[in-house]
Amino acid sequence: MGSAIGRRLVQAGCIVLTNLNGRSDATRRRAEEAGMRDASYTEMARKARWILSVLPPKDAKTFATTFLEQAAGRDKSLPLAFADCNAISPRSVKEIAALFDGSGISFIDAGIIGLPNNPKIYASAEDNDVLEQFASLNKHGLNIETLKGPGVGIGDASALKMSYAGMTKGVIGVFTTMILAAHGSSPATADALLRELHASQPMFVERITKVVPGMMPKAYRWVGEMREIKEFVGEGEGEIYEGLARLYERIEKSINEQSEDGDIAALKDFVSKAKDIMKE
Repeated sequence: MGSAIGRRLVQAGCIVLTNLNGRSDATRRRAEEAGMRDASYTEMARKARWILSVLPPKDAKTFATTFLEQAAGRDKSLPLAFADCNAISPRSVKEIAALFDGSGISFIDAGIIGLPNNPKIYASAEDNDVLEQFASLNKHGLNIETLKGPGVGIGDASALKMSYAGMTKGVIGVFTTMILAAHGSSPATADALLRELHASQPMFVERITKVVPGMMPKAYRWVGEMREIKEFVGEGEGEIYEGLARLYERIEKSINEQSEDGDIAALKDFVSKAKDIMKE
């Protein structure tokens, strides 16, 4: 997602800096292909107008803290804003926003929804002027929608992201859980489940063929997000998302094991049969 956003900005004529220290060869290649330039955090703080943090949830606070340390000597007369675009709970984003108090760096709460080819970024802030300036990046290839209204501020864009992801990735998790549970009873049970879904819930079958294959290589990234959603929902119903976090950990483990009869094999078999039954 970060490289996709960077590419859109570069294509619109912007200079995009990113820090590649310690990153993988694949990440470096994506950054180069997107037209982004490698830079230190200090250089970013000195040259940039906007900092967009697009990371796995577990890394959001660490990056903000590190960036603030590296930005300590910057010229505070130059405007700089930090937009946290990560899939984290309102509580988490408020904790990060508090780090910027007195820094001279404006803070924007942002949530990314959609696919990398054209994601929408919802944004909220305490300072409406900074929020409007951030929205001006729409002229440079982004798709930003600001949240405004009584009581809207830091945490509201993240609440929207948590609610949306809780539904979309939650549904994918329910599909995955029950496919694996049926298969765990017996392959015949899973086949019967597929036939019944095709007869009574054909839209489920179509949806499964689209979302389950795309989930598997990204499951590791969704573990932390599910736990952030658990934090957002709170005790009781929030435990649903702890269960989904464990499910996505299970999928990640199965991918790493590359077993011929593990969870990934069962899911691929179900999807393959679902595509076949849709053609009949």
